[in-house]
Amino acid sequence: MREVLDRPVPTAAADLTLRRGAARVLITNWTGTSTVPSRTLYPHQWSWDSAFIAIGLRHLSVRRAQRELESLLAGQWADGRIPHIVFNPDLPYGAYFPSPDFWQSSRAGRNAGAPETAETSGIVQPPVHALAAWLVHRADTAESRRREFLTRLYPQLAAWHRYLMTRRDLAGAGLAAVVHPWEPGMDNSPCWDGPLSRITPAAPDTFHRADLNHGHPADRPTDLDYGRYVHLAADYRSAGYDDAVPHQFAVEDPCFNALLIVSELALARIADQVGADPGLHEARAADLTRTLVARLWDEDTGLFLARDLVDDRLIPELSVAGLIPLLVPDLPEPVVERLIQTLDGPHFHTKSTALVPSYDLDGHAFDSTRYWRGPAWFNTAWLIERGLRAHGRDTRADRLRDAILTTAGTSQFAEYVDPTTGTGRGTRDFSWTAALTLDLLCADDKEPPL
Repeated sequence: MREVLDRPVPTAAADLTLRRGAARVLITNWTGTSTVPSRTLYPHQWSWDSAFIAIGLRHLSVRRAQRELESLLAGQWADGRIPHIVFNPDLPYGAYFPSPDFWQSSRAGRNAGAPETAETSGIVQPPVHALAAWLVHRADTAESRRREFLTRLYPQLAAWHRYLMTRRDLAGAGLAAVVHPWEPGMDNSPCWDGPLSRITPAAPDTFHRADLNHGHPADRPTDLDYGRYVHLAADYRSAGYDDAVPHQFAVEDPCFNALLIVSELALARIADQVGADPGLHEARAADLTRTLVARLWDEDTGLFLARDLVDDRLIPELSVAGLIPLLVPDLPEPVVERLIQTLDGPHFHTKSTALVPSYDLDGHAFDSTRYWRGPAWFNTAWLIERGLRAHGRDTRADRLRDAILTTAGTSQFAEYVDPTTGTGRGTRDFSWTAALTLDLLCADDKEPPL
C-alpha cells in the first residue's frame, strides 16, 4: 500500500494528513480478505459496513475494494439474503455476542439456504451493496472488466434484491420490512421503543454482552433493550429464519427502502454493463419510490417515518432515517424542499458541528452520547451529502462535507460523535468513518451521485 499512499494527490496539506490517517485505519483493520469495523468492538465482517468500506477502499486499491464485497457475498444464503455478520472462524466465540453458537446459521438456517462452510448471523442490514459495487467498478472499469467483477456479482445482487422485495414485503404493499432492530442498522433508535415494548426481554443470565468489554455503558444500548434484541433473534432462529411466520417486530423503515431504491438504480447500471435488462430494475425503483412516498411520507413533520406493521401505523419519532430518502433521485420536488427545510430546522440543525444527529434534538428520548439515540454518524451524513448533490444542492452539500471531514479528523475517526460538541464516542479508528472520509477527500466533485 505504500506506493498508493505516496502517490501525489491534488489536495491541501491538511487534507493529505487526513487522507493518510484514513488510509492507515483501513490498512490496519484489513484482515486479508475483508475489513473489520473495529479491531476491538466489532472483530468480524459486517454487511453494510463492508459496502461503505468498499466505497472508500476504491481510492486505495480497487482490487481490495472488490475483495471486500466478494468476501461478504461468499456468505450469502440460497434464499438471497446477505447476512448482517459473516463470522471469522479463527476468533473465539467470546470475542463478540451474539456469536456463531447463538445464531447456529448452518443448522437453524438450513431450510433457508444458509451456507454450510461459513457461519453467519440470520438477519440482514440495509442494501447498500449494489451502489458500492457500481462505484467500485467505476473507479477502474478496465480492471473490473478484466476480472468480470460485475458479471460475477450481478446474479448475487439481483437475488438479494428479490429476497427483499418478495419475502420481506410482509405487508404486501411493495416495501421491504425489517424484523429486528439490528436490521435497519440504527439499533436502539427511539423509533423502535414502541414496537420493542411488546417484547419480553430475555433473562439477563442467559447471555453475556461482549460489547461492554470495549464500549462504555453510557454509549451502548441498555440491558433492557439488549434483552429484547436477544429474545427477537432467538425466536427468529427457532423459526428457522422463516420470513413467513408472524413477527412480533415488523417495520417498514425509510432509510432501508431508500437504499433499496438507489441500489436498484445501481443494479440497472450494472445490468446494462453485463448484458441484462436494466429496465426491470428501473421499473422496480420507480414503483418503490411511489410506494415510499405513499406509505412513509409525513407532510406534517416534513420527514419520512417508519411504519409499524403490527398495528399499521406510522411511528411518531423523528429520526435521521427519515432524511436519507434525499438520496432518491426521483422524489417529488416539494418533498425534497420539505426534507431540506427539516434538515435545516430545529430538529436536526446543529450550529456548533453542522452534523446531523441521529434523532430529534428536541425529542423526548434524545441522548447525545447513547448510540443511535442522538449522536451524529458519518455514514448517514455521507448519504445525506450525496442526496443533496443528487438534487443539485451543492452549496449545502459542501457545508456538510466540510463538517464531516473536520470532525472525522478531530475525533480520530470515531464511530460516532456528540452532535452538539463533536466529541468522539464509541470506538475510534472506525472503518466506515475512515472509508467515507477518504471518499469525500478523493472522489471527483463532478462524479454524479449514482
